[in-house]
Amino acid sequence: MGAGLTLDLAGVISTVLEGIFYGFSLFMFGVTLYILNQNSQRLDRQVNYRMLAVSWALLACSTAHMVIDIIRICNGFIYQGPSFPGGPVAWFSVPSETTFIAKNIVYLFQTLIGDGVLIYRCYVVWQSWLIVAFPIIMWLWIGTIAIHASATVPAGAGTVFLTRVGQWITAFYSSTLATNLIVTILLGYKIWMTNRRTSRTRQGSLLPVVRVIADAGITYSVTLTTALACFVQKSNGQYIVLDIITPIISITFYMVIIRIGLAAQHRSLDHGASTLSGGSRHGRSTSGGRVLTVGEIEGQSLPMSRLKVHITQMRETDRSTLDAERDGGDGEPGDELDHKHSL
Repeated sequence: MGAGLTLDLAGVISTVLEGIFYGFSLFMFGVTLYILNQNSQRLDRQVNYRMLAVSWALLACSTAHMVIDIIRICNGFIYQGPSFPGGPVAWFSVPSETTFIAKNIVYLFQTLIGDGVLIYRCYVVWQSWLIVAFPIIMWLWIGTIAIHASATVPAGAGTVFLTRVGQWITAFYSSTLATNLIVTILLGYKIWMTNRRTSRTRQGSLLPVVRVIADAGITYSVTLTTALACFVQKSNGQYIVLDIITPIISITFYMVIIRIGLAAQHRSLDHGASTLSGGSRHGRSTSGGRVLTVGEIEGQSLPMSRLKVHITQMRETDRSTLDAERDGGDGEPGDELDHKHSL
Protein backbone atom coordinates (compact mmCIF):
# COMPACT_ATOMS: atom_id res chain seq x y z
CA MET A 1 0.00 0.00 0.00
CA GLY A 2 2.86 2.34 -0.66
CA ALA A 3 3.47 5.01 -3.26
CA GLY A 4 2.91 2.49 -6.08
CA LEU A 5 -0.76 2.10 -5.16
CA THR A 6 -2.72 4.37 -7.49
CA LEU A 7 -6.07 5.85 -6.47
CA ASP A 8 -8.05 3.97 -9.11
CA LEU A 9 -6.57 0.64 -8.00
CA ALA A 10 -7.14 1.58 -4.36
CA GLY A 11 -10.78 2.29 -5.20
CA VAL A 12 -11.27 -1.16 -6.73
CA ILE A 13 -9.54 -3.00 -3.87
CA SER A 14 -11.38 -1.02 -1.19
CA THR A 15 -14.78 -1.65 -2.79
CA VAL A 16 -14.14 -5.40 -3.09
CA LEU A 17 -12.97 -5.69 0.51
CA GLU A 18 -15.82 -3.54 1.74
CA GLY A 19 -18.26 -5.83 -0.07
CA ILE A 20 -16.81 -8.86 1.72
CA PHE A 21 -17.02 -7.23 5.14
CA TYR A 22 -20.47 -5.87 4.35
CA GLY A 23 -21.73 -9.35 3.51
CA PHE A 24 -20.38 -10.65 6.80
CA SER A 25 -22.02 -7.76 8.67
CA LEU A 26 -25.35 -8.63 7.01
CA PHE A 27 -25.10 -12.17 8.36
CA MET A 28 -24.24 -10.88 11.83
CA PHE A 29 -27.13 -8.44 11.66
CA GLY A 30 -29.53 -11.33 11.10
CA VAL A 31 -28.04 -13.25 14.02
CA THR A 32 -28.30 -10.13 16.19
CA LEU A 33 -32.03 -9.84 15.49
CA TYR A 34 -32.42 -13.51 16.40
CA ILE A 35 -30.52 -13.05 19.67
CA LEU A 36 -32.53 -9.98 20.66
CA ASN A 37 -35.76 -11.83 19.95
CA GLN A 38 -34.66 -14.93 21.85
CA ASN A 39 -33.62 -12.84 24.83
CA SER A 40 -37.01 -11.16 24.99
CA GLN A 41 -38.75 -14.55 25.00
CA ARG A 42 -36.36 -16.14 27.49
CA LEU A 43 -36.57 -13.24 29.92
CA ASP A 44 -40.30 -12.70 29.25
CA ARG A 45 -39.96 -9.01 28.39
CA GLN A 46 -40.10 -6.74 25.37
CA VAL A 47 -37.37 -6.63 22.79
CA ASN A 48 -34.67 -4.09 23.56
CA TYR A 49 -35.87 -1.49 21.07
CA ARG A 50 -32.86 0.76 21.67
CA MET A 51 -30.40 -1.89 20.55
CA LEU A 52 -32.75 -2.91 17.76
CA ALA A 53 -32.88 0.68 16.49
CA VAL A 54 -29.09 0.98 16.65
CA SER A 55 -28.73 -2.30 14.73
CA TRP A 56 -30.96 -1.02 11.93
CA ALA A 57 -29.20 2.37 11.90
CA LEU A 58 -25.78 0.74 11.54
CA LEU A 59 -27.11 -1.49 8.78
CA ALA A 60 -28.53 1.56 6.97
CA CYS A 61 -25.18 3.38 7.18
CA SER A 62 -23.23 0.35 5.98
CA THR A 63 -25.64 -0.18 3.08
CA ALA A 64 -25.57 3.49 2.08
CA HIS A 65 -21.76 3.53 2.17
CA MET A 66 -21.61 0.37 0.05
CA VAL A 67 -24.03 1.78 -2.53
CA ILE A 68 -22.13 5.06 -2.74
CA ASP A 69 -18.85 3.23 -3.29
CA ILE A 70 -20.38 1.17 -6.12
CA ILE A 71 -21.69 4.37 -7.74
CA ARG A 72 -18.28 5.97 -7.28
CA ILE A 73 -16.52 3.06 -9.00
CA CYS A 74 -18.97 3.20 -11.92
CA ASN A 75 -18.52 6.95 -12.29
CA GLY A 76 -14.75 6.74 -12.03
CA PHE A 77 -14.25 3.97 -14.60
CA ILE A 78 -17.28 4.21 -16.89
CA TYR A 79 -19.26 7.45 -16.85
CA GLN A 80 -17.02 10.35 -15.76
CA GLY A 81 -13.47 9.17 -15.17
CA PRO A 82 -12.44 8.35 -18.76
CA SER A 83 -13.41 11.81 -20.02
CA PHE A 84 -11.96 13.63 -16.99
CA PRO A 85 -8.61 15.46 -17.57
CA GLY A 86 -5.98 13.01 -16.39
CA GLY A 87 -8.26 9.99 -16.56
CA PRO A 88 -9.69 7.90 -13.69
CA VAL A 89 -6.63 8.45 -11.49
CA ALA A 90 -7.13 12.22 -11.53
CA TRP A 91 -10.89 11.82 -11.07
CA PHE A 92 -10.44 9.69 -7.92
CA SER A 93 -8.02 12.30 -6.52
CA VAL A 94 -10.65 15.07 -6.38
CA PRO A 95 -11.61 15.45 -2.69
CA SER A 96 -14.61 17.65 -3.52
CA GLU A 97 -16.25 15.01 -5.72
CA THR A 98 -19.86 14.40 -4.64
CA THR A 99 -19.60 10.68 -3.92
CA PHE A 100 -16.39 11.16 -1.93
CA ILE A 101 -18.03 13.74 0.33
CA ALA A 102 -21.20 11.64 0.63
CA LYS A 103 -19.36 8.48 1.69
CA ASN A 104 -17.40 10.43 4.30
CA ILE A 105 -20.61 11.92 5.73
CA VAL A 106 -22.03 8.39 6.05
CA TYR A 107 -18.81 7.29 7.75
CA LEU A 108 -19.18 10.22 10.16
CA PHE A 109 -22.67 9.12 11.18
CA GLN A 110 -21.50 5.51 11.49
CA THR A 111 -18.65 6.58 13.77
CA LEU A 112 -20.85 8.76 15.94
CA ILE A 113 -23.41 5.95 16.34
CA GLY A 114 -20.75 3.37 17.19
CA ASP A 115 -18.92 5.60 19.67
CA GLY A 116 -22.21 6.79 21.14
CA VAL A 117 -23.35 3.21 21.84
CA LEU A 118 -20.00 2.44 23.45
CA ILE A 119 -20.34 5.48 25.73
CA TYR A 120 -23.92 4.47 26.54
CA ARG A 121 -22.75 1.00 27.56
CA CYS A 122 -20.13 2.60 29.78
CA TYR A 123 -22.81 4.70 31.47
CA VAL A 124 -25.06 1.66 31.95
CA VAL A 125 -22.27 -0.19 33.71
CA TRP A 126 -20.97 2.70 35.82
CA GLN A 127 -24.26 4.55 36.38
CA SER A 128 -22.32 7.80 36.70
CA TRP A 129 -22.36 10.83 34.41
CA LEU A 130 -19.01 11.93 35.80
CA ILE A 131 -17.35 8.81 34.43
CA VAL A 132 -18.67 9.37 30.90
CA ALA A 133 -18.38 13.18 30.92
CA PHE A 134 -14.99 13.24 29.18
CA PRO A 135 -15.95 10.60 26.57
CA ILE A 136 -19.09 12.62 25.79
CA ILE A 137 -16.98 15.76 25.30
CA MET A 138 -14.67 13.78 23.02
CA TRP A 139 -17.71 12.48 21.12
CA LEU A 140 -18.94 16.04 20.51
CA TRP A 141 -15.42 17.06 19.51
CA ILE A 142 -15.27 14.23 16.95
CA GLY A 143 -18.51 15.43 15.38
CA THR A 144 -17.26 19.01 15.26
CA ILE A 145 -14.00 17.99 13.60
CA ALA A 146 -15.76 15.89 10.98
CA ILE A 147 -18.27 18.62 10.12
CA HIS A 148 -15.53 21.24 9.82
CA ALA A 149 -13.39 18.97 7.63
CA SER A 150 -16.32 18.21 5.31
CA ALA A 151 -17.20 21.91 5.02
CA THR A 152 -13.66 23.01 4.17
CA VAL A 153 -12.84 20.48 1.44
CA PRO A 154 -11.16 22.44 -1.39
CA ALA A 155 -12.43 22.20 -4.94
CA GLY A 156 -10.31 20.84 -7.77
CA ALA A 157 -7.84 18.01 -8.08
CA GLY A 158 -5.36 17.07 -5.39
CA THR A 159 -5.48 14.45 -2.66
CA VAL A 160 -6.54 15.23 0.88
CA PHE A 161 -2.92 14.80 1.97
CA LEU A 162 -2.02 18.08 0.28
CA THR A 163 -4.76 20.21 1.83
CA ARG A 164 -5.51 21.69 5.23
CA VAL A 165 -8.23 19.11 5.57
CA GLY A 166 -5.49 16.57 6.21
CA GLN A 167 -4.81 18.08 9.64
CA TRP A 168 -8.45 17.76 10.62
CA ILE A 169 -8.61 14.18 9.35
CA THR A 170 -5.59 13.31 11.48
CA ALA A 171 -7.27 14.90 14.50
CA PHE A 172 -10.46 12.96 13.71
CA TYR A 173 -8.73 9.58 13.63
CA SER A 174 -6.73 10.35 16.76
CA SER A 175 -9.77 11.53 18.73
CA THR A 176 -11.87 8.54 17.70
CA LEU A 177 -9.08 6.14 18.64
CA ALA A 178 -8.55 7.80 22.02
CA THR A 179 -12.27 7.78 22.82
CA ASN A 180 -12.59 4.10 21.91
CA LEU A 181 -9.60 3.10 24.05
CA ILE A 182 -10.70 5.15 27.07
CA VAL A 183 -14.27 3.86 27.10
CA THR A 184 -13.23 0.25 26.46
CA ILE A 185 -10.80 0.38 29.39
CA LEU A 186 -13.47 1.91 31.64
CA LEU A 187 -15.95 -0.81 30.68
CA GLY A 188 -13.50 -3.64 31.18
CA TYR A 189 -12.25 -2.28 34.51
CA LYS A 190 -15.73 -1.86 35.98
CA ILE A 191 -16.88 -5.34 34.99
CA TRP A 192 -13.62 -6.86 36.23
CA MET A 193 -13.96 -5.11 39.59
CA THR A 194 -17.59 -6.23 39.90
CA ASN A 195 -16.55 -9.80 39.14
CA ARG A 196 -13.77 -9.63 41.72
CA ARG A 197 -16.07 -8.19 44.40
CA THR A 198 -18.88 -10.68 43.95
CA SER A 199 -16.98 -13.83 42.91
CA ARG A 200 -17.34 -15.40 46.38
CA THR A 201 -21.09 -14.97 46.55
CA ARG A 202 -22.18 -16.32 43.18
CA GLN A 203 -21.42 -18.94 40.60
CA GLY A 204 -19.91 -18.13 37.24
CA SER A 205 -17.59 -15.37 36.14
CA LEU A 206 -17.93 -12.06 34.32
CA LEU A 207 -14.46 -12.30 32.78
CA PRO A 208 -15.88 -13.67 29.49
CA VAL A 209 -17.80 -10.39 29.17
CA VAL A 210 -14.54 -8.49 29.61
CA ARG A 211 -12.99 -10.56 26.83
CA VAL A 212 -15.91 -9.86 24.50
CA ILE A 213 -15.67 -6.11 25.07
CA ALA A 214 -11.89 -6.19 24.77
CA ASP A 215 -12.05 -8.12 21.48
CA ALA A 216 -14.48 -5.62 19.99
CA GLY A 217 -12.43 -2.67 21.21
CA ILE A 218 -9.15 -4.13 19.96
CA THR A 219 -10.60 -4.92 16.53
CA TYR A 220 -11.86 -1.37 16.08
CA SER A 221 -8.72 0.19 17.56
CA VAL A 222 -6.38 -1.78 15.28
CA THR A 223 -8.40 -0.67 12.24
CA LEU A 224 -8.31 2.98 13.32
CA THR A 225 -4.59 2.78 14.09
CA THR A 226 -3.94 1.36 10.62
CA ALA A 227 -5.97 4.13 8.99
CA LEU A 228 -4.15 6.79 11.01
CA ALA A 229 -0.73 5.33 10.18
CA CYS A 230 -1.54 5.20 6.47
CA PHE A 231 -2.80 8.77 6.50
CA VAL A 232 0.23 10.10 8.36
CA GLN A 233 2.51 8.32 5.86
CA LYS A 234 0.44 9.79 3.00
CA SER A 235 -0.29 6.32 1.70
CA ASN A 236 -3.23 5.66 -0.58
CA GLY A 237 -3.81 2.56 1.49
CA GLN A 238 -5.80 4.74 3.88
CA TYR A 239 -8.62 4.80 1.33
CA ILE A 240 -8.81 1.01 1.56
CA VAL A 241 -8.87 1.01 5.35
CA LEU A 242 -11.39 3.86 5.40
CA ASP A 243 -13.87 1.89 3.32
CA ILE A 244 -13.69 -1.26 5.44
CA ILE A 245 -14.03 0.65 8.74
CA THR A 246 -17.73 1.25 8.09
CA PRO A 247 -18.78 -2.43 8.10
CA ILE A 248 -16.27 -3.17 10.88
CA ILE A 249 -18.07 -0.68 13.15
CA SER A 250 -21.27 -2.65 12.59
CA ILE A 251 -19.50 -5.98 13.06
CA THR A 252 -18.01 -5.00 16.42
CA PHE A 253 -21.40 -3.84 17.67
CA TYR A 254 -23.14 -7.03 16.55
CA MET A 255 -20.31 -9.14 17.95
CA VAL A 256 -20.89 -7.97 21.53
CA ILE A 257 -24.61 -8.75 21.43
CA ILE A 258 -24.17 -12.10 19.70
CA ARG A 259 -21.38 -13.47 21.90
CA ILE A 260 -22.97 -12.40 25.17
CA GLY A 261 -26.39 -13.57 23.99
CA LEU A 262 -25.14 -17.01 22.95
CA ALA A 263 -23.25 -17.36 26.23
CA ALA A 264 -26.40 -16.52 28.18
CA GLN A 265 -28.45 -19.08 26.23
CA HIS A 266 -25.76 -21.70 26.81
CA ARG A 267 -25.84 -21.05 30.56
CA SER A 268 -29.64 -21.35 30.53
CA LEU A 269 -29.42 -24.74 28.81
CA ASP A 270 -26.73 -25.91 31.23
CA HIS A 271 -28.85 -24.78 34.16
CA GLY A 272 -31.88 -26.64 32.81
CA ALA A 273 -29.85 -29.80 32.19
CA SER A 274 -28.33 -29.70 35.68
CA THR A 275 -31.78 -29.19 37.17
CA LEU A 276 -33.14 -32.23 35.34
CA SER A 277 -30.19 -34.42 36.29
CA GLY A 278 -30.47 -33.25 39.88
CA GLY A 279 -34.16 -34.12 39.99
CA SER A 280 -33.54 -37.52 38.38
CA ARG A 281 -31.40 -38.60 41.31
CA HIS A 282 -34.64 -39.19 43.21
CA GLY A 283 -35.76 -41.65 40.51
CA ARG A 284 -32.76 -44.02 40.42
CA SER A 285 -33.40 -47.69 39.81
CA THR A 286 -32.52 -50.20 42.48
CA SER A 287 -30.15 -52.12 40.21
CA GLY A 288 -26.70 -50.59 39.89
CA GLY A 289 -27.81 -47.10 40.88
CA ARG A 290 -28.37 -46.16 37.21
CA VAL A 291 -30.55 -43.15 36.41
CA LEU A 292 -33.79 -44.18 34.73
CA THR A 293 -34.56 -42.76 31.34
CA VAL A 294 -37.94 -41.39 30.37
CA GLY A 295 -38.73 -44.50 28.32
CA GLU A 296 -37.85 -46.82 31.20
CA ILE A 297 -40.02 -44.88 33.61
CA GLU A 298 -42.97 -45.09 31.23
CA GLY A 299 -42.49 -48.87 30.97
CA GLN A 300 -42.77 -49.40 34.72
CA SER A 301 -45.75 -49.31 37.03
CA LEU A 302 -44.95 -46.40 39.28
CA PRO A 303 -47.29 -45.00 41.91
CA MET A 304 -48.88 -41.75 40.83
CA SER A 305 -49.27 -38.94 43.34
CA ARG A 306 -49.45 -35.17 43.39
CA LEU A 307 -46.07 -33.56 43.64
CA LYS A 308 -45.40 -30.03 44.76
CA VAL A 309 -42.24 -28.41 43.53
CA HIS A 310 -40.77 -25.50 45.45
CA ILE A 311 -38.03 -23.54 43.77
CA THR A 312 -35.93 -21.25 45.88
CA GLN A 313 -33.63 -18.80 44.20
CA MET A 314 -31.07 -16.65 46.00
CA ARG A 315 -29.69 -13.63 44.25
CA GLU A 316 -27.35 -10.88 45.35
CA THR A 317 -27.27 -7.67 43.36
CA ASP A 318 -25.58 -4.37 44.15
CA ARG A 319 -27.13 -1.02 43.26
CA SER A 320 -25.12 -0.41 40.09
CA THR A 321 -25.86 -3.94 38.93
CA LEU A 322 -29.60 -3.48 39.49
CA ASP A 323 -29.65 -0.22 37.56
CA ALA A 324 -27.55 -1.74 34.82
CA GLU A 325 -29.94 -4.66 34.48
CA ARG A 326 -32.93 -2.36 34.28
CA ASP A 327 -31.42 0.01 31.72
CA GLY A 328 -28.97 -2.21 29.86
CA GLY A 329 -31.47 -4.23 27.86
CA ASP A 330 -30.89 -7.46 26.01
CA GLY A 331 -27.38 -8.19 24.94
CA GLU A 332 -25.80 -5.39 26.93
CA PRO A 333 -22.78 -5.72 29.18
CA GLY A 334 -24.82 -4.12 31.94
CA ASP A 335 -27.10 -7.12 31.96
CA GLU A 336 -24.16 -9.41 32.48
CA LEU A 337 -23.48 -7.76 35.80
CA ASP A 338 -26.51 -9.65 37.02
CA HIS A 339 -25.18 -12.44 39.17
CA LYS A 340 -27.34 -14.90 37.26
CA HIS A 341 -25.68 -13.73 34.04
CA SER A 342 -29.01 -12.98 32.44
CA LEU A 343 -28.74 -11.24 29.09
